[in-house]
Amino acid sequence: QVHFVESGGGLVQPGGSLRLSCTTSESRFNIYDIGWHRQAPGKQRDLVALITTGGGTDYAPSVKGRFTISRDNAKNTVNLQMNNLNAEDTALYYCNPPGVGPDDFWGQGTQVTVSS
Repeated sequence: QVHFVESGGGLVQPGGSLRLSCTTSESRFNIYDIGWHRQAPGKQRDLVALITTGGGTDYAPSVKGRFTISRDNAKNTVNLQMNNLNAEDTALYYCNPPGVGPDDFWGQGTQVTVSS
């Protein structure tokens, strides 16, 4: 299973922006569809953005138009540009292929807090 390291989170005011990154040393990175998932306190972990091996993207309705996922296969990196953030975006954000189960490997994630 591929292991990712997430970074880029922080505290931001409503309406602000953040750019998250995740990277892996997995040499076969480009064979995976990759998703950004998030988990708010007391809630389940949800997939919010997905990028396929071919560069196709899909987004949860709650973030569509505000978040943009991208990948750089040469750098084994997936980024998530988040704009117009609101309090509901506050969560721990993780990177993993879609369909990874709760008992599989999940990195430490990166915390995003939206607050004034």
